[in-house]
Amino acid sequence: MQISLDNPASAPQPLSPYYSQVARVEYADGGALLFLSGQIAEGATLAEQSRGVFETIDALLKAHGASLADVINIRTYLTDVTRLDEYGAVRREFLTGTPPTSMTFEVPRLFRPEAQVEVEVVAAVPAAG
Repeated sequence: MQISLDNPASAPQPLSPYYSQVARVEYADGGALLFLSGQIAEGATLAEQSRGVFETIDALLKAHGASLADVINIRTYLTDVTRLDEYGAVRREFLTGTPPTSMTFEVPRLFRPEAQVEVEVVAAVPAAG
């Protein structure tokens, strides 16, 4: 097993120098698990922020040879859980296959005061053919 940490140049850079956006755990068979740090995005509405979050997650996964179809777990942090349907509509635009395992939390505040949603995921990358 090999572990590496990464901030891919092809994806938006982290908001702080104190964390890595992707932890990649490689296995002997060539498969890997990707653990993504929580992602937030700019935007005036929850839908705009959610869309930006999933676009960033998509870019981070692609930088490691994965896609949104490889997501096996998702954790969502919302500042207002009564707006879960609004977030969920955007999420379904990006996660179109079998839904991954999931947890959603309501939190009073996120890293940036204007952030309404933060999402972290785990993806399983199969060994190359």
